[in-house]
Parts: sequence; structure tokens; C-alpha cells
Amino acid sequence: MGLVVLYHPRMGFCTSRRRANFYIVNVVLWKVGQQPGKAVVGRLVKAPRRGSVVVVEFPDGLHEYVTTPVKRVLRLAGREVYYLETANSRYRLEVRAEAEPAAEAQGS
Repeated sequence: MGLVVLYHPRMGFCTSRRRANFYIVNVVLWKVGQQPGKAVVGRLVKAPRRGSVVVVEFPDGLHEYVTTPVKRVLRLAGREVYYLETANSRYRLEVRAEAEPAAEAQGS
């Protein structure tokens, strides 16, 4: 099938399988700051967690955008918007669309 992350529509990104379903999540990632970059639109492969990188797969399925390791993850209350601080950049991650649960999760 494809790439999935641990995500719960009401709770956001989770660290435990018991608290989340597997969802394919489409996101937009913007680099913010003095030198903002272009928006990266795609499927979230690796969720933002402290100490790990964030991976967004482009719609063509052949390329990925990978950040440096995450230092902080901040979430805007009541919205699916996250601000990420990495080793050398800051990003805004916005969850755009939540698809149906992935097939792997439905079978278990």
C-alpha cells in the first residue's frame, strides 16, 4: 500500500499504537523565518517527534523532503497546525486532508 503515520484526528500525532489509528495524512510544510522557502505539499511519511527527522513524500512518489532532527514541536490549540523547530530551521506543518484508515490498520 504505502506509507502511514500514527495519527489520531482529535489527538494529533501519537507515540503509541494503542492511542491511534493508521491514517494517510496529506500535509503542507512551509519553511518560516528570514529566508522562507516554497511550500512542500505531499504525504507525511514520518511524523514530527523530538529527535527524529520529518519526511514528506511528494505526490509523484519518487521524491521526499527530509528535515534535520526536530528539537521542538508546538501545536496550535484546536487546529491541525504544528510549528517545528529543527537543528537549523523552523517549519509550519499543516494537516490538509485525512484519508480513510490504511488497510494495514483495518486488518488488525
